[in-house]
Amino acid sequence: MPAAPSPLPADRFLNRELSWLDFNSRVLELAEDTDAPLLERVKFLSIFASNLDEFFMVRIAGLKRRQSTGLAVRSPDGLTIREQLTRVTDRTRDLVHRHAAVFNTDVVPQLAERGIRIVGWSDLDDADAMRLREYFRDQVFPVLTPLAVDPAHPFPYISGLSLNLAVSVRDPETGAPKFARLKVPNNVPRFIPVGPVGETAVFLLLEELIAAHLSALFPGLDVLDHHLFRVTRNADLEVEEDRDEDLLQALERELARRRFGPAVRLEVTDTMDPQILEVLVSELEISTADVVSVPGPLDLGALMALYDLDRPELKDDPFVPATHPRLSDGESPKSVFATLREGDVLLHHPYDSFATSVQRFIEQAAADPHVLAIKQTLYRTSGDSPIVQALIEAAQAGKQVVVLVEIKARFDEEANISWARSLERAGCHVVYGLVGLKTHCKTALVVRMENGVLRRYCHIGTGNYNPKTARVYEDLGVLTADARVGADLTDLFNTLTGYSRQTTYRSLMVAPHGIRNGLLEKIRREARHAAEGTPSGIRIKVNSLVDEQLIDALYEASRAGVPVELLIRGICALRPGVPGLSDNIRVRSIVGRFLEHSRVIHFANAGTPEWWLGSSDLMHRNLDRRVEVLLRVNDPAAQRQLQRVFDLDMAPDVRSWELAADATWTHTGGRDSQAELLATRGENAG
Repeated sequence: MPAAPSPLPADRFLNRELSWLDFNSRVLELAEDTDAPLLERVKFLSIFASNLDEFFMVRIAGLKRRQSTGLAVRSPDGLTIREQLTRVTDRTRDLVHRHAAVFNTDVVPQLAERGIRIVGWSDLDDADAMRLREYFRDQVFPVLTPLAVDPAHPFPYISGLSLNLAVSVRDPETGAPKFARLKVPNNVPRFIPVGPVGETAVFLLLEELIAAHLSALFPGLDVLDHHLFRVTRNADLEVEEDRDEDLLQALERELARRRFGPAVRLEVTDTMDPQILEVLVSELEISTADVVSVPGPLDLGALMALYDLDRPELKDDPFVPATHPRLSDGESPKSVFATLREGDVLLHHPYDSFATSVQRFIEQAAADPHVLAIKQTLYRTSGDSPIVQALIEAAQAGKQVVVLVEIKARFDEEANISWARSLERAGCHVVYGLVGLKTHCKTALVVRMENGVLRRYCHIGTGNYNPKTARVYEDLGVLTADARVGADLTDLFNTLTGYSRQTTYRSLMVAPHGIRNGLLEKIRREARHAAEGTPSGIRIKVNSLVDEQLIDALYEASRAGVPVELLIRGICALRPGVPGLSDNIRVRSIVGRFLEHSRVIHFANAGTPEWWLGSSDLMHRNLDRRVEVLLRVNDPAAQRQLQRVFDLDMAPDVRSWELAADATWTHTGGRDSQAELLATRGENAG
């Protein structure tokens, strides 16, 4: 009788917050890469800053909320909330200083060498200063509101992520010092051109312009000093979903409340006056541990304005996504329906054009007189969405249009509420998801009458129905006329729009009931195959791997001898390469020009391989609190394509980061897998 396996060690999980900071560190490494085009480095500096903002607004805010309620829950890696906050604070401080150093000492001088300069007010000549004084008087001064802070004027509310000047002034008659707060307006460009922008460009930061004119805002007072600061607030919505209340109204009320969430971070420049800092810490009711001192400008997320400059020689070569060969007929587009009757189409964005595939599928359905119904989930879409426009036109043409708009998509809530109302006005049936669950799946179903028989056409993907992000996110999707998939999506939409309680499907795994259990069963099946000596193997590509049950199952599979390859772009709580635990598990991350966003899972299954793709990451929220869909990919050509993509991404010489047992990530390889995919699938335009 074989010996019982030893229990899994207590230290087998990595901390998810620290793992996310490791991901943002990889983004920062792209900004530090001196071989990259200069404005691409600027872009990654901006992305790093925006990522960190969201991390504090959601993850750190969540930890602080749990701490304030007295929850003494340890994380799976054994840390208390206080210990996590301490480690995150230390790691963040290191990253922020690295970020500032890249900008101040490397990128700014290189920009200047290439004719893009950021100057201070004292650097301007008289003519430029005169012109900018007029600009200040006409465009900036009217929107500024200095707010006094004294016994008659309580400390003003500081909105989240706003830039502010703390100004010290003195009454020349009494000599009494006074304090005022001045918000830097966010509806005026942060980078103000000093003269024409062309081959060269000179910019003055908006806060510098305002600081040079403080005497105009405080006439009759002596301006002593000014300091820049920025507050980050809790923006993690908590919507009470009462079954009797309109979810739309509940969300709108909570969005209004979000503006007043507690402060979780105070960013100040490293020249901040200690007395003013003391006032801010006291009035904002935060601890000194929440203060981040930044050398140089605050809010480098605004650098995206520089990336938008027309300087193509400082950016990656532009590319035009290619129309998938199955969807093009020379210069003229083919009917998507005719193509799908011949077989499935696997799409790989951004290399395959979203506009001439998924978007065209919806647009052709909207215009086709034989189409009776279109049903679609929308999680995030662009402001001028052609998908939404096509759905509106379909409804106006008399088709049955059902749209599940997930209005709880974080930071897109207001846009989604707006589109939901537009769709409703056009006559679409708009559904707002299930109580207690976010609908995160990416699904579309078209019902068409063909020779007296109804036929269903489907799209299931890993990315949102958003033509803008489809040009910069790496995602996969399947267009199919498979009757089993059509029946499954029909059942799924009935669950989402009606009272159906269905939890099992033919070709789908659906969360919150089916994905974790389905994957656990398949991982354990691979372990049995390995024990029996038949071919076994697991390959997983997701944004994040956090779920402890799935991680433990992967450890058990590794112990049984199953080779496990994990391609995790962001958070990974699994510890690879531990002797006796995860010797057979390899973890790597690819971070590059395009945001790796697809979710694909492969099981060797004793020589009868299974491929799955869909919307779900392997995290609690996806598996327990969202409607997610994974589709089994049965088409042999699509399976071979997925195999090729995985083989490329896991090749030993591809540029990536490898995770070690001690939680460190090592940059390795030089081949750019994204560039190779571009060369083979996209049409270079430059």
